[in-house]
Amino acid sequence: QPLTTSSGRLGMSDLPNTNAPVGVSDTIDSKEDIPLKWDSLEHYVSSHGGNRVISRILVASNGVAAVKCIRSMRKWAYSELGIENALQFICMATPEDLAANAEYILLADEVTEVPGGPNSNNYANVELIADIAERKNVDAVWAGWGHASENPQLPLRLGQTSRQVVFLGPGAKAMQDLGDKIGSSILAQSAGVPCIAWSGSKVKLDNVEQRSHLEIPPELYRKACVETIEDAIVAGDEVGYPLMVKASEGGGGKGIRKVVCREDLPAAFAQVQAEVLGSPIFLMKLFAGGRHLEVQILADLHGQVITLNGRDCSIQRRHQKIIEEGPPLAADP
Repeated sequence: QPLTTSSGRLGMSDLPNTNAPVGVSDTIDSKEDIPLKWDSLEHYVSSHGGNRVISRILVASNGVAAVKCIRSMRKWAYSELGIENALQFICMATPEDLAANAEYILLADEVTEVPGGPNSNNYANVELIADIAERKNVDAVWAGWGHASENPQLPLRLGQTSRQVVFLGPGAKAMQDLGDKIGSSILAQSAGVPCIAWSGSKVKLDNVEQRSHLEIPPELYRKACVETIEDAIVAGDEVGYPLMVKASEGGGGKGIRKVVCREDLPAAFAQVQAEVLGSPIFLMKLFAGGRHLEVQILADLHGQVITLNGRDCSIQRRHQKIIEEGPPLAADP
């Protein structure tokens, strides 16, 4: 049974049946309103042409992400299946989260304690996540956002487990291609997407529409990079000032510097090199007065793709997003 707490904290006072999963009270008046179309989760999966049943899910995250995961999936399962407790959620929890009596812990079906301290000890530790997934016999892992969610080693490692645990998210190849700023820019401009001037503007793959598998040859990739200060000065003259010096593996405000003139480029290049050690570096023309708009894309293993709402992430401090507004109002739909 899901762990529960006082009705005041979780908003359960309106539920007609206290055994109903948490988080469905705002959409479901009573269990009798839902036709029980499926005998079991297995029946539902087979009826929809699926080949694998996912019922035990390891939530490899904490805080708001974990709460949203459990509530959303429980709400879907209860309204879609009409089967109580069709999904079980196993949560990781540090001593700090346990001491704080975090809400996601109260929502979990099972809790496994993990070491405290920085997230490299717990929620971002790929080997730890894979070990817990094996020991707890889970079918899938949901990593949310942050922590290990964008680490391509996580889906690779889960695929090596004895149960071949499913990673609920993009595959390792997609993470590597789109998480790499240089590689993703090459793929985008090769597909005809307009791109701002950068050190790899002339680098393109041929016949991308006809390829089932996209791979950027290393020698082509290197043509988009600036490896020395001398390379950066030559590329900077071609791109034009002001420009940004960026580390391909940077993020979170690290590995990015604004350069307004040629004389400032060597120092900025050295700073980016030092902040993200070993990362390829590229230059990109500064686009002043622009908006940071994102579009979320959801795809599955069967080639079905849909686009979800966009969001405006323009309000930032030190290249870190502060507010995300959705849907974005700065541009026409």
